[in-house]
Amino acid sequence: MKILIIGAGGMVGRKLVNQILQSEFSSVIPSDVYLFDHEFPIQSDKPVNMIKGDLRDPNQIEKLANKQFDVIFHLAAIVSGEAESDFDKGWQVNLFSMWHLLDALKQEHINSLQKYVPRIVFTSSIAVFGAPYPEKIGDEFLSAPQTSYGAQKASAELLISDFTRKGYVNGISLRLPTICVRPGPANKAASSFFSNIIREPLNNKKAYLPVDTEVRHWHASPRSAANFLLHAITIDTNGFDNHRPLNLPGVSCTVEEQIEALRKIAGQKVVDLIIPKPDPFIKKMVSGWPQNFETTRALKAGFSAEKNFEQIIETYISDDLE
Repeated sequence: MKILIIGAGGMVGRKLVNQILQSEFSSVIPSDVYLFDHEFPIQSDKPVNMIKGDLRDPNQIEKLANKQFDVIFHLAAIVSGEAESDFDKGWQVNLFSMWHLLDALKQEHINSLQKYVPRIVFTSSIAVFGAPYPEKIGDEFLSAPQTSYGAQKASAELLISDFTRKGYVNGISLRLPTICVRPGPANKAASSFFSNIIREPLNNKKAYLPVDTEVRHWHASPRSAANFLLHAITIDTNGFDNHRPLNLPGVSCTVEEQIEALRKIAGQKVVDLIIPKPDPFIKKMVSGWPQNFETTRALKAGFSAEKNFEQIIETYISDDLE
């Protein structure tokens, strides 16, 4: 099985590589795994193929498609805050690059006399939804994004569904919960504070909270994110018809409940390192985000995640706390 991971230099990409090369995927050999990104902050210690490039360059995308990978994970994206502040870059990376990839794969399908149909797993986002929401967003709730990032993700989902309908690819779009607790330094995502207020205090550092503690959101751990992606290449998609986006399981909780979970695990001294610092830009973005989901289709398909936020913190401590 030849595997391509686009956006492999990021945190989820690195965890995915490690998961792929573990025992349950022992049939995959490192030389059949290709990683593509504009940079690799951490070099892989596995003998995989690492390719640096620009996702916005159609010629580079065509060269990747020519290798006819069996499975393609598309993780690369400009994150929410940057997509909002740099409008053109967000659309170029988050949507136009997807068009170039799918168009190149369509040509490979034609060249193979319709025999080549790769499995594509795309990391979409719950940002495809916009208020007003029901108490729980179900599988049939229509996307109506209220940010550039959400609009770009929703547009890419539609492309994947249509190329799948035509038989060029076999795609699935995973609407990831916000991944928390993310290791390493904060990125430009507007949601990064959800991780910051847990990770930084656990590392004996101050963390600033830009929103009210009543804010509710939908979370899953980085370990769950990697497991979602791997599970997506094992499931039978025939029963999905052309409904290819999936809302994935997670934990719905308020910031106050996050902090209480941290208090139970690490104590009040750690919680005292969280300092309120309102940010109007972040508060405005968060106000339009979804809060809770009913994920019947994903659960029936075998996807699973943590049951509460304490488990998410414990996963971070086990996997990433140094």
